[in-house]
Amino acid sequence: MRKPLVAALFALAIAGAGAAPAVAAPAGATPATPAAAPASALTATTAATRAAAPALRAVNLAGTVALSNCSGSVIRFPSSLDTDPALVLSNGHCLSTGFPGPGEVLVNQASSRTFGLLNSAGTKVATLRASKLAYGTMTDTDVSIYQLTSTYASIKSAYGISALTVQDTHPVAGTAITVASGYWKRLYSCNVDGFVYRLKEGDWTWKDSVRYTSACQTIGGTSGSPVIDQSTGKVVAVNNTGNEDGQRCTENNPCEVDANGNVTVRQGINYAQETYLIPACFTTGNQLSLNKAGCTLPKP
Repeated sequence: MRKPLVAALFALAIAGAGAAPAVAAPAGATPATPAAAPASALTATTAATRAAAPALRAVNLAGTVALSNCSGSVIRFPSSLDTDPALVLSNGHCLSTGFPGPGEVLVNQASSRTFGLLNSAGTKVATLRASKLAYGTMTDTDVSIYQLTSTYASIKSAYGISALTVQDTHPVAGTAITVASGYWKRLYSCNVDGFVYRLKEGDWTWKDSVRYTSACQTIGGTSGSPVIDQSTGKVVAVNNTGNEDGQRCTENNPCEVDANGNVTVRQGINYAQETYLIPACFTTGNQLSLNKAGCTLPKP
């Protein structure tokens, strides 16, 4: 689980070195010259490539929040109204009460937890407060959803910040994504590498997790960050863990388990939990309804 660690401070300090440079060609090597293609073929190929590639957005930190121990974001669903109480999304393992046990699901519990709201530059512009923990679990997924005392309209009016919309369809492999950490005020960009049948970490098992390509080197404190599709600006997952030491299925060292029970360990690779199932479990007024048709989130 990606909670703040002393090691994370060191990792953040060295991360500014940036990506490794491309490998140079051997001295004296002569690059191969491709056969020339007709101008018409080049034009057609270029046009097809541009048409196939989605336009990418510049993702920023607006709408993300900093928790005392994690990251998060102000979210809404496709059916949410501006007058609804706003919601904050983070991880189940970020709850101030500690990790929920396997099989434990928390619903509609009183909470006055606070969140630092950030603008696009990562500057804190407000402190938002919860009225309750609507939902929290580490079973099948790793998610917490708080209901706030503020509406979307009041946040927009006071601070000029809109909530991030949660996509209600399954994410797609290869999608360009950004993990936006309110705790560190930092962005991590990579792609969806694929999906994990079961991701096991210590006592917990998560289903159909998102695996990042290696460029997203998230660290402690990025737990709960929204994973944003760069082509739509929508939230497709919530960042939650990574294999730090190459250990097998231990805390901070999740392992992948396929449908046949085969285990794979990928040291240095990080993961998130899908969020497309969440909108189906909320009804009018952003109220949780686990018995709603189509809701498949774990129940108490």
